[in-house]
Amino acid sequence: MWLFCLYMACVYLPFDMFLKPVADDREVWFGVALSGWWAKATEPLHWIIYALGAWGFWRMHRWMWPWAALYTAQIAIGMLVWNVLDPRGRGWLGGVLVAAIFMVPTAALWRAKPLFEG
Repeated sequence: MWLFCLYMACVYLPFDMFLKPVADDREVWFGVALSGWWAKATEPLHWIIYALGAWGFWRMHRWMWPWAALYTAQIAIGMLVWNVLDPRGRGWLGGVLVAAIFMVPTAALWRAKPLFEG
């Protein structure tokens, strides 16, 4: 999780913000896909989330629990919503399957409270 957040904060999101053309930009929030300028406008929020995640996992800060688990749960719900609402999605079954996969790290992060207590 730390490496993923670090990659997103230090490699992918700077590329996404500064090099990716606005016409190609996509951001997903709670399963709703944004594109163009709406996506570009919300990228800093993703950047902040992943930067805080990288810092929080690196130091195993107390505030990471329950926030890391809740954010991962939001991704799972978002995957379900996206698969149902977006024409490129796989429908209910695909959404449930992908959401179930994301619930594995969600449950692991939820159960990891002692690791974040110092």
